[in-house]
Amino acid sequence: METESSKPRVLLIAEAANPQWVSVPLEGWSHSRAIAGIAEAHVVTQIRNRDAFIEAGLIEGQDFTAIDSQKVAGPLSELAYKIRGGHGKGWTTLMAFNALSYYYFERQLWKRFGADLKAGRFDLVHRLTPLSPTTPSLLAKKLHRIGVPFVLGPLNGGLPWPKGFDQARRREREWLSYVRSIYKFMPGYRATRKFASAMMIGSRATFEQMSDRYSAQCVYVPENAVDPKRFTRFVDRSISLPLKLAFVGRFVPYKGADMLLEAAAPLIRQGQVTVDLIGEGPMEQSLRELACQLDIVAGVKMDGWVAHDQLQDRLMQSDVFAFPSIREFGGAVVLEAMAVGLVPVVIDYGGPGELVSAQTGFAIPIGSRDQIIARFRKAIEQLVASPERLETMRHHARQRVFKYFTWDAKAKQVLEVYRWVLGQRMAKPDFGMPLLDLPQESESVRELVGVCR
Repeated sequence: METESSKPRVLLIAEAANPQWVSVPLEGWSHSRAIAGIAEAHVVTQIRNRDAFIEAGLIEGQDFTAIDSQKVAGPLSELAYKIRGGHGKGWTTLMAFNALSYYYFERQLWKRFGADLKAGRFDLVHRLTPLSPTTPSLLAKKLHRIGVPFVLGPLNGGLPWPKGFDQARRREREWLSYVRSIYKFMPGYRATRKFASAMMIGSRATFEQMSDRYSAQCVYVPENAVDPKRFTRFVDRSISLPLKLAFVGRFVPYKGADMLLEAAAPLIRQGQVTVDLIGEGPMEQSLRELACQLDIVAGVKMDGWVAHDQLQDRLMQSDVFAFPSIREFGGAVVLEAMAVGLVPVVIDYGGPGELVSAQTGFAIPIGSRDQIIARFRKAIEQLVASPERLETMRHHARQRVFKYFTWDAKAKQVLEVYRWVLGQRMAKPDFGMPLLDLPQESESVRELVGVCR
């Protein structure tokens, strides 16, 4: 019989966690702070995050410990930068080098906390970041030997490049993606999976990569969430033409901003749609040239990158979030757009397709470049023909985000995983995969709805 217990004592590994940055570091920070609300969590992070933790009010030694692994991480980071050809490219290469430096980080962590773990001062260890399922942990076997549960995740990554986009793959310098499976030969790969008490899996694609032999340890918990304090406003104006479409992301091939322009071009020329491209990147000039070629410059806004704390105000100017990214692991920006009431139109491949339901937006089947353009255009045309549909959908989008995709909601899911590995609940948590897309909500989903209302 399940019983209530005191907060679990958790050694929370968040090697990448920083409230002043974006992407994975911001995610690591946000998730770790939410977990600190449901557990007695001591965070272990990398030294580069120390000052930001202190500025945020955390006390070193009490709330967190900063591990200095720079003598290994620094040189490897510089080498990865040179091989990648700069920032924003070659993510598989970056993950490979990060995995190498993480070995040293864990070694230093064990030196600092090994005695505490053996003495039973923590109930479990949870590796929150790195997120990549390709990054092994040498702690898993050590913790198994001393009887301390080890939890991983949410793990997310490894989404295969879709067929027909090899040119984009090469332009992204994703050379290692062709031989990505070599990570299975890295030290600790099998031990990590064998000795993990639970692995939270952040996407269906990553879930499908896990061997059946480890399925009993896997729990689907979507990777991304939003901080309600960052998104307090809501688009509640009446819908009128032209519909205002927004895109947020780096201007790189796989994000698909060029496909969006081509899909929307006829509607832009007819004065029925405008597009706001929010971002920057190596494709910026080619996107401007494409807008000229398509004769849609008057309907396309490109004002550069927007700081994260200003994104809400910028998104409030639009009606629809159009995001034809063909290889998106998580899709946090989709949730952020939905949080302010934008109706998403995304590719049903990777993270975004798992965040959007039929009541909240459009998940477009992936296909060739031409097929994606045609399918996006059709979805936009449907909205132009019946813009009143946006009124209901945008309310459902916001409700979905604030009910199931806040960091506090995710922390409650994590707590159920903790309770499971600690023997405080018998059944493995099942929140549905994707959330709420099952014919009937599972018991865990009903519990989650109850605590989030």
